[in-house]
Amino acid sequence: MAGARDRDAEGRPRNARPRDAYGRPLPRGAAGVPTMPEELSLTPAEALAEAQRLLDADRPFHAHEVLEAVWKSSPEPERELWRGLAQVAVGLTHIRRGNPRGARALLTRAAERLERYAGAPPHGVDVPGVVHAARSLAARVDDPGLADAPLPVSLRRPDRS
Repeated sequence: MAGARDRDAEGRPRNARPRDAYGRPLPRGAAGVPTMPEELSLTPAEALAEAQRLLDADRPFHAHEVLEAVWKSSPEPERELWRGLAQVAVGLTHIRRGNPRGARALLTRAAERLERYAGAPPHGVDVPGVVHAARSLAARVDDPGLADAPLPVSLRRPDRS
């Protein structure tokens, strides 16, 4: 049936269409960029390394998927940290998609969410650096050319790789 939504085995909606590097759906049958598996299970160190690799490869949508998986499975005291990191990646995705309003909203919300972890950041996360990068990018989302410029965000402190 035309227009019917893809569903998983439990009946939840899923979009089986291929995606581009920024997570936008492509026509069925197009060659897309692989997404992260739904059941992704990584340690915090593995997730930070993979998310950073994806950010460095200009794949913020996919970095968001990695960070979101940890957010959903992390203990309560760390959930907002991972949620904030995932929101930074979504903000970068909005920059790449040419959506300054969405980018500003997500990057600002992420910075506010992350600030509470700045005093004692877990897992070697460079919370002050990520907050600074998020706020700086949020302030520049209307700059011409930002959508094509490098978007450097380092998730870990320099002394922790």
